[in-house]
Amino acid sequence: MSLVQISVVQLRLFVNLNSQKNITPDGSVLIIDYGSQLTQLIAKRARSVGVYSEVVPYDTLWTEFNVDSYRAFIISGGPMSASDATAIPLPQTLLRTEKPMLFICYGAQRLAHELGGLVESSQKREYGSTVITLTVTDDPLFRQWPEESCVLMSHSDHIEVLPSDCMPLAYTNNGVLAAFKHNHKPYYAVQFHPEAEETVYGNALFENFLLTICGEGPNWSMQYYLEEEVKVIRQCVGDQLVLLGLSGGVDSLVSAAILHRAIGKQLYCVFVDHGLMRLHETQQVQSYVQEHFDFNFIQVDASQQFFSALEGIIDPEEKRKIVGKLFIDTFLQVATEQIHQHHVTFLAQGTIYSDVIESAHGGKSQLIKSHHNVGGLPEELSLQLIEPLRYLFKDEVRALGLALGIHRDLIMRHPFPGPGLTIRVLGEVKESYVKILQLADNLLIEELHTSGWYEKVSQAFCVFAPVKSVGVKGDNRSYEYTIVIRIIQSDDFMTGKFAKLPWDLLEKIGARIVNEVAHVSRVVYDITNKPPATVEWE
Repeated sequence: MSLVQISVVQLRLFVNLNSQKNITPDGSVLIIDYGSQLTQLIAKRARSVGVYSEVVPYDTLWTEFNVDSYRAFIISGGPMSASDATAIPLPQTLLRTEKPMLFICYGAQRLAHELGGLVESSQKREYGSTVITLTVTDDPLFRQWPEESCVLMSHSDHIEVLPSDCMPLAYTNNGVLAAFKHNHKPYYAVQFHPEAEETVYGNALFENFLLTICGEGPNWSMQYYLEEEVKVIRQCVGDQLVLLGLSGGVDSLVSAAILHRAIGKQLYCVFVDHGLMRLHETQQVQSYVQEHFDFNFIQVDASQQFFSALEGIIDPEEKRKIVGKLFIDTFLQVATEQIHQHHVTFLAQGTIYSDVIESAHGGKSQLIKSHHNVGGLPEELSLQLIEPLRYLFKDEVRALGLALGIHRDLIMRHPFPGPGLTIRVLGEVKESYVKILQLADNLLIEELHTSGWYEKVSQAFCVFAPVKSVGVKGDNRSYEYTIVIRIIQSDDFMTGKFAKLPWDLLEKIGARIVNEVAHVSRVVYDITNKPPATVEWE
């Protein structure tokens, strides 16, 4: 079975850049991505102050956009040097609109360069948290900012000479220009990352720029999204039927809920049980769906096929591919039956905005990991594609789920990898290993809930390591497996720090796992940040 992108017209709901069904609210902000790793955070910051944001690559064809409908534009940072001959220029189409624009890092340097300033390589590069001092304390961009504050910097170039039509707003303690504005146009530029968590007053800067400087109020809320999305789904689907692969994760569950809100029994959900979910999670999702929704629910128990296919496989990427292909093959078999039996014409997916952005920009930035949510479904289905979460970030998906009335315990579950526990069992995946891991992981989550820590951390899980070590249980020597506990604090999962839980809580968790889970003699706590490590072990 070939795995290729569906070769049909995609119904891009809510924000549809390529069709006439564009219901992007007027007064949104457009973010032009020049390859920054933090561009998604810019979009999140904008939405957090009530302004809808879209992200597009720098080589966008502007004839496809009604640029006059946007309140402002933001130019992101990027890995390029602004003064190089090969540097990417700023979008002149947007500059000619004379709309408010915010230039960040590379954007700021490139603006200075194009306006006649001088950008040079820095002998003393500035990375990480840096203190800046405002030289103009009453500028509207820095309203609510103290005279000195911490920001995140990450640049190897600096603006040596400011263009004559611009004025400085802030400097670093090293005397490097940190912010400036144009004297006659609504252009603001910062040589730091206001979108990053390390920039303490970053949210205030976005609020000042998007609301005060732009002179417009908020234009977006989750309730607005919900109401508009339901309208568009109904308009697109009409009286046709929709098929959704329900994985049991947050994204697919919220997709099912909003589709059900829009079209009710016209929705057919296929749940493939691969046996690699967290303990009781399959039963929990199944019970909830059957109790709260009346769409058509088809469940397939394929757990033994998955375990058989994974037998003897050690390489993590090969495990991922096996799980992905078998899931699609199983889903396709059921989907084909439903398509022919009920004449289904639409396929729904739980793709979210972070997947879309990273996939769209694959040629412009380094690929670290592939995303199982974008593409990868067979064109043989010949269905039109609906992605109701396509322009929502993960935290917004959770907010939508709560707005739809889904139980908080289901919505606030920590992120779970597409291949399931396959990549949390190091090496070969055996059913016996998965059962041990499920029990240990369940005890960890139970204690985090009991202690009030579950929603204070971003992600918590156990890893099964098929490494045996000597222990003592009762009066007997034991020689059994190891469980690794991984708990991360992060706003965006691009970076993260290990969670510093109270020692007595960690001790209790470790003791319960060793005492209550058979075949485990040792529990260790992963204290590695991201980077250098990734969140998952495989």
